[in-house]
Amino acid sequence: MARSRSLSSNKWRYLNPAYYLKRPQRLALIFFGFVALTLVVWDRQMMLRDHEAEVSKLKEEVIQLKNLLEEYKGEETQGSKATPSQKKVVPDDPIDVQRREKVKEAMVHAWSSYEKYAWGQDELQPQSKNGINSFGGLGATLIDSLDTLYIMGLHEEFQRAREWVANSLDFNKNYEASVFETTIRVVGGLLSAYDLSGDKIFLEKATDIADRLLPAWNTPSGIPYNIINLGSGNAHNPSWTGGDSILADSGTEQLEFIALSQRTGDPKYQMKVEKVIAELNKNFPADGLLPIYINPHRGTASYSVITFGAMGDSFYEYLLKVWIQGNKTAAVKHYRDMWETSMKGFLSLVTRSTPSSFAYICEKNGDSLNNKMDELACFAPGMLALGSSGYGSGESEKFLSLAEEDMIVGTSWNILRPETIESLFYLWRMTGNKTYQDWGWNIFQAFEKNSRTESGYVGLKDVNTGVKDNMMQSFFLAETLKYLYLLFSPRSVISLDEWVFNTEAHPLRIVTRHEQEQSGGGLEGQQRSFVRSRARKVGRQAFN
Repeated sequence: MARSRSLSSNKWRYLNPAYYLKRPQRLALIFFGFVALTLVVWDRQMMLRDHEAEVSKLKEEVIQLKNLLEEYKGEETQGSKATPSQKKVVPDDPIDVQRREKVKEAMVHAWSSYEKYAWGQDELQPQSKNGINSFGGLGATLIDSLDTLYIMGLHEEFQRAREWVANSLDFNKNYEASVFETTIRVVGGLLSAYDLSGDKIFLEKATDIADRLLPAWNTPSGIPYNIINLGSGNAHNPSWTGGDSILADSGTEQLEFIALSQRTGDPKYQMKVEKVIAELNKNFPADGLLPIYINPHRGTASYSVITFGAMGDSFYEYLLKVWIQGNKTAAVKHYRDMWETSMKGFLSLVTRSTPSSFAYICEKNGDSLNNKMDELACFAPGMLALGSSGYGSGESEKFLSLAEEDMIVGTSWNILRPETIESLFYLWRMTGNKTYQDWGWNIFQAFEKNSRTESGYVGLKDVNTGVKDNMMQSFFLAETLKYLYLLFSPRSVISLDEWVFNTEAHPLRIVTRHEQEQSGGGLEGQQRSFVRSRARKVGRQAFN
């Protein structure tokens, strides 16, 4: 027994630090062994991370090859069944390829400057080489850029942005957020990244921020307040509106929230935003033109200006696009009906300058027309072109012809806005007229000459003097460069038969809606339709 106890105590001596202090060689051996083991584990983790990134990249490339193969097969078998936009195949000629590559290089320059000087912040100030949190520190430029990076095939950049979203994006902030801006940039950007990549982290984050926005719709009429604190959920309207909600800010969440309900199967998002349209439709005017201020308690319009520019524009845009998003079925026909009614009023606002006879869109105040058209209204030709195909013969040609007329705007500044490029993109897609590509290329070259700096792109305070500002707006990466890239890409890249763009140029997949799904019910059918479409195609990227 004594021997047994002695052996046992000898074993425990190895746990006594004093044992090793008397034997420094053994202590050094253990230390080096620990360091070696740590290095081996760290090396394996790095290898595993690199392997996962490579596998993810290879999976994307396999998907792209499958999409291309399916596209070629489809073109062989479609024949006379092809839709009009599929029949208008524009060859991917060398000039288009060169221009597309130049636009892609511009995106790389803008993005790398943002990464270097403003990573994770909302926007870059290129002149002073620093970031600024103009949207509460939600990473507006990063989220706005996700789908542009993906479509252009910038895999490594997309993956770095994805990691920031997964690990650093936090919406629990004491910040008074614009419901409109947060919806179109953040919810729209995340949903588009999800639709393109299938990565559920984007859907999870989109759901998180949408849940924080939802209390804004808790008003007597269902017309939302336009400002909400992301941390507390307290909502209100800007003081300068006299308590009213803004038309565009209240009617430009439908695409994103309907898409979110379809992707999650939860009807609450769709029900909130569709109630807004139902409320406005109760007393919709005969000319379809609503003033920019809406009372959130009564749901009625307040006396104010009527415009297709700031604070009015995207309400009309979304009437058309929700109809497209639902695949133009009877369940969404009331959106198209409201849009066509608004187009009757729109025609009454179109005026021509003298003696040049350029078309422009007036604003209306009461019975008086104001000869003013701001730069945001330059989206209108693209909207008319997109909506023209829903009319019968005669009306369709009339609206497309109007869309193709010159529209002028009288502002002298340029902050890299996308609206003109957006219209050129739609006009080229709908007509195949390469003149629109040439105009877009001229605009791009002007950006390169006048707005490019060593650390990004800036706007111009005055295009006549060339004086630069100090801001690279997030929409330059989200919209302007994306529309330019698509302007020189084949029609199959984000096909208008499969995708609809939100007002921040984030493409969302079209999902067929049916009668029983009109007010949020029957979302299981929409989910199945979305899953089937994702199984067929996961975007059609050019990846040049």
